[in-house]
Amino acid sequence: MKNDLIICGIDEAGRGAWAGPLVAAAVILPCSITQVAKLTKTKIKDGKLLSPQNRRKIVTAIKKLKVQKVVEVIGSRQINNRGITFCNREILRRLIRRVPADKYIVDGKLKLGRINGKTHKIQTLVDADATVPEVILAGIVAKVERDKIMRKLHRQFPKYNWMKNKGYGTKSHLEAIVKYKTTYIHRSIYTTTALRK
Repeated sequence: MKNDLIICGIDEAGRGAWAGPLVAAAVILPCSITQVAKLTKTKIKDGKLLSPQNRRKIVTAIKKLKVQKVVEVIGSRQINNRGITFCNREILRRLIRRVPADKYIVDGKLKLGRINGKTHKIQTLVDADATVPEVILAGIVAKVERDKIMRKLHRQFPKYNWMKNKGYGTKSHLEAIVKYKTTYIHRSIYTTTALRK
């Protein structure tokens, strides 16, 4: 690792969704991002710009390369009880507490507050999910894990088409909410606002 500095990249997936959990991942990369790209024959970039198939290929590749990854999940019930801002901060703080590293780079500009013995090691960076290899991979891991959860939830609640929309606010999702009401998987603050429009 460069200069023997252990860098942990952290990112989340699902913050703006109307249904489903918030998922975040932490990644420590023991090799260059080029090795991941070679193994997958895919350009490694912001996970939102990749197809689901390529994201899954990248996650498979980092398992083979023994990339350290840790995932945290916060469900809809806690999001409804505590709010998305609290949950977003909490899920990132959990990962920082769990993963030993010399430096933590977190996508975005959320203020995380003090974390015993680690506050000085944390850097929040806007667009880190497009520029920092560890954060790019963390975002991809979080997205793949969340998509997996949403596919399972789709089998339980097929009327909302989460297999396709992954819980985000599409027109068809809104139409399903109007017709069938919400489930305990939905986030009340988002769905209530959407129904008022």
